[in-house]
Amino acid sequence: MTQEYIKKAEILLEALPYLRRFQGQSLVVKYGGAAQQDPELKKGFAQDITLFQHLGINVVVVHGGGTQIGQYLKDLNIPIRFVEGLRVTDAPTMDVVEMVLAGKINKEIVNLINAAGGRAVGLSGKDGKLLEAQKMEFYRPRPDEPPEIIDIGLVGEVTAVNVELIRTLQAQHFIPVIAPVGVGEQGETYNINADTVAGAVAGALNAAKLILLTDVPGVLDREGRLVSSLGRYQALTLMEEGAVSGGMIPKLKCCLEALEEGVAKAHILDGRLPHAVLLEIFTDTGIGTEIVG
Repeated sequence: MTQEYIKKAEILLEALPYLRRFQGQSLVVKYGGAAQQDPELKKGFAQDITLFQHLGINVVVVHGGGTQIGQYLKDLNIPIRFVEGLRVTDAPTMDVVEMVLAGKINKEIVNLINAAGGRAVGLSGKDGKLLEAQKMEFYRPRPDEPPEIIDIGLVGEVTAVNVELIRTLQAQHFIPVIAPVGVGEQGETYNINADTVAGAVAGALNAAKLILLTDVPGVLDREGRLVSSLGRYQALTLMEEGAVSGGMIPKLKCCLEALEEGVAKAHILDGRLPHAVLLEIFTDTGIGTEIVG
């Protein structure tokens, strides 16, 4: 029993330098995948975020919800179509996206954090023009021809982040939980990729860390081995050589863009691991893949 207590003390001492380093700093976490589905992982995530708040770390949560959106669209017999990983979003689809993200999922996350002892407030990008956006222009390259222009509907990209709203909430010790729905100049509603939103928010806040939770261990090389740390050149090389493909490419690009905007470090973590965010922040070894400028 004594050894068990000693081990706990050692864990706290290992965390101490990180507590000092990140106190008062902003940490942006993109929450999605299995961590957003499994009841135990959801509970653990809420506990982690609450602990950060009590330790004086300013956490901002940006969440996805693709699986739940897909199920609602199916139930309502609304056609589902993707173009290279992007959901084609017509007006009926946008209504469902906003309802599921800003309504159901956002408030569920807020409730989980509040139940764990935190103080969370749910927002969509339309609240206070938190996420200003414009329609994404999508081009598909074609050999020996001009790129094909594809209309993917109300899919947007962030043009500005209203950090004043986020900082006001943080000053009052609230955790902002953001649904990735943006607003255009004429009041249009846009569906925005949650990774992209997390990166834009982290850059606007000059966050100490951007963390993307995924359903893989991190960035893997050609042999399927975890790459624990990546510099910008290495990351670009992995993408150019095709060693990294699929959904990992936009995540890596998002991390690199956030670093360009002033984020100190970005991390791609396995959200299937209980308390993944806590392990990354407060242990010497860390987990997943760290991307540095």
